[in-house]
Parts: sequence; C-alpha cells; structure tokens
Amino acid sequence: MAGPCSARLQGDASAFTSALRTLVNNPQFSDVTFVVGPEQQKVFAHRCVLACRCQAFRGMLAQVPVGSQDSSSSVPPQGPFILGNVQPEVFLAVIEFLYTNSVTLNSHIALEVLTSSVEYGLQDLCKLCVKFIKDTLSVEQVCEALQAAVAYGQTDLQQHCLAFIEGCTAAVVRTQGFRELSDVVLARVLRSDRLAVDELDLVQAVREWAHVSSAVLERPVPEVAALPVRELRLPLLAPSELVTLESHNQRDLLIPVESIAAAWRAHALRKGSGVPSRLCRPRRGTRPRDHHRHLEPHTK
Repeated sequence: MAGPCSARLQGDASAFTSALRTLVNNPQFSDVTFVVGPEQQKVFAHRCVLACRCQAFRGMLAQVPVGSQDSSSSVPPQGPFILGNVQPEVFLAVIEFLYTNSVTLNSHIALEVLTSSVEYGLQDLCKLCVKFIKDTLSVEQVCEALQAAVAYGQTDLQQHCLAFIEGCTAAVVRTQGFRELSDVVLARVLRSDRLAVDELDLVQAVREWAHVSSAVLERPVPEVAALPVRELRLPLLAPSELVTLESHNQRDLLIPVESIAAAWRAHALRKGSGVPSRLCRPRRGTRPRDHHRHLEPHTK
C-alpha cells in the first residue's frame, strides 16, 4: 500500500495580496498605533504582520514601555509609537510594502522611502525604490538621488546618477540640487572625464556651490571648497581666462594660489609639468583651446 503523499499548492496570490491591502491603515482589528510626522497623523497596523515582516519592527513592538510597573509582562505595548521625523505618506508606503510586498511610489517620496527602507533593513523595498528612482530620474532630482546613493552605499544607483549627470551636465550644474551636494559627492562628480560642460563653466558652478555651502555651514569659502576645488582642471583654461579667474579669486579665495600658479606654469613650460595628469585631461565637454595639444601628447 502506497504511503501518504503531500504537496504545497499555490492559490491565487493576487487575491491574497488584495485582501491584505484592505488591512493597510485599517483600524478594524488593529492592535498597534503610530503617530506619524509633524501632523501627528494616526496610522493603524497589526503587530503580527509588522513583526513577521521586519526585524526592526519586531524589536520595537517587543519593548516594554519605559516606567512599566511589570517589566516581566508578556503583554506587548499598544502604542501609540511616536514617529515625528517621517512623513505619513512615506511611512504608509513602508506599511503597504510590509502587507503586500509591493509599494506605491511617486517622485516626491521615493528618496524618503529609500531612506526608510535602509533604516528598517528592508532590502527588497530598497531595490524597488532604486529601480523607481532610476526609471524616473530627472535633471532636478539627480543630484539629490546621487547624494542618497552615496549615503546608503547604493553603488548601482551611484553609477546610474553619474552617467545621467555626464549626459546633461550643463543643465544639472544650474539646479538647486547641485548646490546642495556635499563636498565629497561634488568632488566625485568632478573627477569624471565625461562631464558635458566646459571647464570655465564648471569653475563658476563650483564657485556658486561654495558660496551656498559657506552660508549654510557658516564656514569660509576656501574651507568648504577645499576638496572639490582640487578636481578643477585649471591648466585647461586659456591665459585670458586665468587672468579673469585670478581677479574673481581675490574676492573669495576659492582657489588656492598654488593651484593657479601651477596652471600658469603649465602654460609657460608648454606642458603639464608638476600638475597631476588628470588635471590636464580635457573632459567630454571641454571647449578646445590652442594650448591643449601641449599638455598631454596622447590627448586630441
């Protein structure tokens, strides 16, 4: 006589997801409450769903409230849990993902949802956010996306953002997002050979960025700009442009005197002597100047 057989049969996954979606922020049968954002919006959830889907929530929901008379109580806290630093729409997107394994995103919240996905350790949600950001990237948002990608170690998104910036650099450097880049991320952008903008325009863009950063950080312009200024390719500028640059530099001391002197020396010696080779290499958008042929024999 044959032994018993067993099998796991899959029902309609979409129907299951649709049913769970009705529980998102539904006070019926909910057993935990969050108060979210400056508006103090209430969000209702179900402890078992959050705990089984997210280790961070499992730890949060298992904590005994501070000041509890019975520290050994097995009854978990009901809340409300105060989450003042996250927008309700962002938190609801996270909750939607935990219940349905899908998420509704738009360009206004995608980066914040990415931030939350990293904070809560939700790798699959992080991947969905990165895909959406890559698919909807714009000139206005690319610098903010790059900053987030660097902050959260999203290498693929970093590369995608940099390639986007390389394709429309002249437009990107005029955005507010460009002026809000950190010095580290700006320096990383300026290392690229494929930026589609002339070096003189880059110098001006970095000067504007430095003045904004100086005001925000309340630090001198030369101090906030020290790192990105090292990536400016001053030997690519013509003598007349260097003269103008020196005049502007007297007002804010953006560029160290020795960097300008090295550019003049490259002109005098008709080669990039004493200057790092990368600083003598024209970028994709560099306007040709007569002296470029003397800087590096292999450049065209």
